Amino acid sequence: MLQAVLVDDEAKALESLSWELSNLSNEVNIVASFTDAHEALNYLELNTPDCLFLDIEMPLMDGFQFIKSLKNKNFPVVITTAYNQYALKALKNEAIDYLLKPIDTDDLNDTIVKIKKYNDKHQTSEKLEQILLNFNSRSLDKKITINTDGKLLFLESDEIMYAESDGNYSTLYLQDGQKLVLTKKLKEVNAILPENSFFRIHNSFIVNLGKIKEYLKTDGYVILKSGHKIPVSRQKKSDFLDLL
Repeated sequence: MLQAVLVDDEAKALESLSWELSNLSNEVNIVASFTDAHEALNYLELNTPDCLFLDIEMPLMDGFQFIKSLKNKNFPVVITTAYNQYALKALKNEAIDYLLKPIDTDDLNDTIVKIKKYNDKHQTSEKLEQILLNFNSRSLDKKITINTDGKLLFLESDEIMYAESDGNYSTLYLQDGQKLVLTKKLKEVNAILPENSFFRIHNSFIVNLGKIKEYLKTDGYVILKSGHKIPVSRQKKSDFLDLL
């Protein structure tokens, strides 16, 4: 049975949606329901349901803003609305499907099939990902594992020139000229890079120590073999010189 979470700002609408889902299908179990979008977001940070049924028209945060605010997106989202003009926008905003209120039994059954296919596909993907990660961790020639654009990359330290922060994102600059954008803060990237090869020389930069060609003491910059000029922060200068 699918474990579902419901979000709708109107208590009566939430009660009606709960009744419809429970009575139209024996495959949906409602584990939590919320009229407050922020409470729902807090819950979904710690819990991963099989699916989320989400209303569009909410006063403080509409359904599309809600989806963008989700930190954990490892479950399918179904938009519920009384207005069919939202259908295309719903699908463009990472929703797996949409249901028009009042919900039709056939439509709900079609949606349940989509949810199951989505979950089956992602469970298989997660299992394969874990197998690859376990294999890499046991390998004598351990590589750096990068998760980006729906794929796992296994990189040698020598392939990475440096990493740059961009708020909640980071960019890896590779020796062959590629740029990899990661949905990780620089602090998280620093944690997966080998300490003996990389150093965070600035709040916004991590460099591969083996790629440094020059250090300009007066200006407080390093020049990489690629020609990139990276600043060294005052706070990191002493530790950096000790490494050199």
